[in-house]
Amino acid sequence: MRRLAIGLAALLLTGLAAPVGPAGATGPESRAAARAAGRTWVREAQRRLDALHCDAGQADGHVGLHTRSAVVRLQSRNGLHVDGHLGRTTRRLLLSGAAQRCDRRPVPAHSGRGRRIVVDQRQNWLWLVGSGGRVVAQAGIVDNPAVLHAGTWRTGSYCGRPARVVKNQSGAVYMDHFVRFAPCGIGFHRIPTYKTTGAQMHPDWYLGTDLTGDSHGCVRLSARMATRVWDFTAGRTTTVKVL
Repeated sequence: MRRLAIGLAALLLTGLAAPVGPAGATGPESRAAARAAGRTWVREAQRRLDALHCDAGQADGHVGLHTRSAVVRLQSRNGLHVDGHLGRTTRRLLLSGAAQRCDRRPVPAHSGRGRRIVVDQRQNWLWLVGSGGRVVAQAGIVDNPAVLHAGTWRTGSYCGRPARVVKNQSGAVYMDHFVRFAPCGIGFHRIPTYKTTGAQMHPDWYLGTDLTGDSHGCVRLSARMATRVWDFTAGRTTTVKVL
């Protein structure tokens, strides 16, 4: 899923709908009809993405970043090539009725056993797994594999820094419910919020994609999921498996 920004900038609506009008017609009315048909298809795609809990945003017929993020989540969940395009294979999946929900994903194989946190950097996804193997919670993330490498880590203090900080801060932002799990400053936390306004650095719908670019090394979460991770790791050392 890495490095989608360049490819997503080239997202085209070509092929989203069949041309409308007489064969060979190229006049303004025919082009307008084709554009209208394209927007109709995009609205239908957005509705289908939302029904699959991929979060495409408003069904407005416009392929913006919000809709592109939903396409990324659909592709990563269903094992397609992840490019954020509503291409032929993705359209076929949407129309087939066989697509899997974006927000419910199986824990990856070879991610260990027992109570743990699993981070899949290819899917940009995180699972909280209880001691019996049951998934307690799961959600999309934003991370940085150039800084956070695959391996087995454990929550706790590193480099003399505290293991947990309710309201951590760095420069102009707060990082709520910070849980450290790798040296020296890598941890789970809520999407950073600006000290001056309280606004998040980016919306929740970027989670589960690379569209907003990489984090500085930490694993960004929604406010709700950051609280879940905080509670899940309270009072004990927790294994973190990064894939």
